[in-house]
Amino acid sequence: MRPIVAYLRVSTGKQAKSGLGVEAQREAVHRFADAEGYSIVEERVEVETGKGADALDRRPQLAAALEHARKRKCSIVVAKLDRLSREVAFISGLMAQRVPFVVAELGPAVDPFVLHIYAALAEKERALISQRTKQALAAAKARGVTLGNPRLAEARARANKETIEAAERYAALVLPHILPLAEQGLSLRAMARELTARAVPTARGGQWYAVQVADILRRRETAGVMVAG
Repeated sequence: MRPIVAYLRVSTGKQAKSGLGVEAQREAVHRFADAEGYSIVEERVEVETGKGADALDRRPQLAAALEHARKRKCSIVVAKLDRLSREVAFISGLMAQRVPFVVAELGPAVDPFVLHIYAALAEKERALISQRTKQALAAAKARGVTLGNPRLAEARARANKETIEAAERYAALVLPHILPLAEQGLSLRAMARELTARAVPTARGGQWYAVQVADILRRRETAGVMVAG
């Protein structure tokens, strides 16, 4: 088992107290570690927005994770890229620390150059969304529209429900391909290689990774996904 350091981050003290976000990140990185043959030797949890030029100075847990990873000569794993930062400059600064970062959501084969591209695309997308939102709100206000959504919580709950249902439908579609491989006793990595070789589509396109196979199998167990026949 290869050692790896887990780094989790939430943006507010309220989230930290409630556990909102932290447990989901912890589950994601542990699932990734189990699937890819890593052993989490240290976990650091940060409560910090991470904005500004001095963001790293205001993130002592990330600094501690970097130091521990250097001593163990291992990587740091995060659940999603935005748990490091939403700013390209900050991501570039972290890459200069010469400690490899692994993003569970993206899989183990994403090198630093590709992480920079993902960060740049995300930053640009956020800027465009922010600009369009401001323009739309200004136009609506000019028309006399009352801004705000009194049923926002209901809309969010409905969106979350639809996302979960879509994931379960996808799991049901690919399980007939995965279960026979699991019954042969193949490892998660071997199943991922076989699914890629057979051109079985992933949810987002591209190749399969062990963590994705593990997620489908876990979803079947926890959500009760059934396969016809």
